[in-house]
Amino acid sequence: MSEEGQPPYKSSSVYNELRLEGQFCDAIIKVEDVEFPVHRIILCNCTPYFRALFTHCSNPDKQVFNIPGLSPEMMALIIDFAYTGSVSITGENVVELLMAADQLNAMDIVKLCSDFLGEQLCPENCVGIWQFTKICLSPELRAKAYHYIINNFEKVVLEEEFLQLTVEELADIFDREDLNVQLETTVYEALTKWISHVPAEREQHLTALLSKVRLGVMTADYLTDNVLSSELVEANSECMSMIRNAIFDIHDLGSRPFMSGLCHPLARPRLPHSILLAIGGWSGGDPTNGIEAYDYRANRKIWVHKHVFMTGNCKTHTFVNCCIFQLDTWVLSIGLTSQMMWKHFTYRYSMPLFCFQIYICGGFNGNECLQTAEYYNPESNQWTIISPMNSRRSGIGVIAYADHVFAVGGFDGNNRLRTAEAYNPHTNTWNLVSSMLTPRSNFGIEVIDDRLFAVGGFNGFTTTLNVEYYDALTNEWYEACDMEIFRSALSCCVVSGLSNLTEYTFPRDFLPLANVPEEAMESAEST
Repeated sequence: MSEEGQPPYKSSSVYNELRLEGQFCDAIIKVEDVEFPVHRIILCNCTPYFRALFTHCSNPDKQVFNIPGLSPEMMALIIDFAYTGSVSITGENVVELLMAADQLNAMDIVKLCSDFLGEQLCPENCVGIWQFTKICLSPELRAKAYHYIINNFEKVVLEEEFLQLTVEELADIFDREDLNVQLETTVYEALTKWISHVPAEREQHLTALLSKVRLGVMTADYLTDNVLSSELVEANSECMSMIRNAIFDIHDLGSRPFMSGLCHPLARPRLPHSILLAIGGWSGGDPTNGIEAYDYRANRKIWVHKHVFMTGNCKTHTFVNCCIFQLDTWVLSIGLTSQMMWKHFTYRYSMPLFCFQIYICGGFNGNECLQTAEYYNPESNQWTIISPMNSRRSGIGVIAYADHVFAVGGFDGNNRLRTAEAYNPHTNTWNLVSSMLTPRSNFGIEVIDDRLFAVGGFNGFTTTLNVEYYDALTNEWYEACDMEIFRSALSCCVVSGLSNLTEYTFPRDFLPLANVPEEAMESAEST
């Protein structure tokens, strides 16, 4: 630990030398059968526990003080910290040390141990650490562990510790608007897994917990095949009645336009973990500085504000910049040379190879649209030619997605393209995937919620506000909510972890209700 700015007791080596030599010690701390000669003034400066112990002692001549409830090893670490300002924290001693420090009100050590545990958070231990903070009070660690569970729930639910949650804890987690799950089916399956772990004790909580699951955002097939037909649900008449009434209520509200602003709790989509921003571009013959945010969970757009500075295409100068935006910090910026100004590129981070590669695909060389592709390796400072694409493309969208590099749309010299293809870096091959719904070039492209989004662009006749996304699991493109602004040559980026994320999401209380699919209605009526 740095000595700068620390209390005096943390930078004194003289006092520690005197302690180790047994000189001028005026008290003995005894833990079990181990005695620690100390200087009272040093321990008083470390924690108010010792100040109270020494000052409120009925016998002013008393020198030996027994400390119960902790081990000699932990007492030794705390005393060392009082004299040196440093302590050795390991995975083996951190929990015991934190409890001992909490008992003695040594808050500096509590914070160090909490920070250590916070850095060790993972799906396997986050529930245990969160529950531990109920015994040993550490608000910062408790909040950090809790948010880790919320943000990584899909991984946490796979671990053994998840099954140790209490019904109150699980209900609180299920009720969170910001519970980060791609599909609500994850929440339902987590519920059934938790109950099945100790069914005799937990089946009584099914109705209460199921009321926290957003059944209204599930597909009709899943509701019919997995929920309404579940043995666990069918055996619970109260639960069946609740589901049936909820389906009827959602269907009834969704069929009445004047009631569409009332979002049923079971049909209320959760808040997104990230937002997709569409920034700037070319609209109506002029550059625009408008920014729109896309709430993918609600499939709604939100107008943000206008930004002051624009980079990219303009009437007098054309250049391409790539940047990565992470929590209010621009962390990378790469400018392309004029010879490359019509080429488009993406980056691919390969975990097995631990390399950061920049891919350049297609473009325009001044005479024709290109189908060539190459990548740059910063570690070797070399460009490498890879297999050419199946089509010539300029104004193309290129991005890393699903362990491939995707080249989407563009202009082949004659037509705007709907086609898309994916490059496999392991086999050095391009393979066609499903074509977009709309031909487009010079559009924004990003990946959010494991889906590839194509935003705006030029369709061959006009600038468009259409948005669509590709799902690699189904190899299909789907329509998404249109933008407010017709625009091409725009930039898109994904921002995660904002503390004010609700400012960029569509208000849940004003979401219109879609009708419950007839299949789910029929299943509810027949049960």
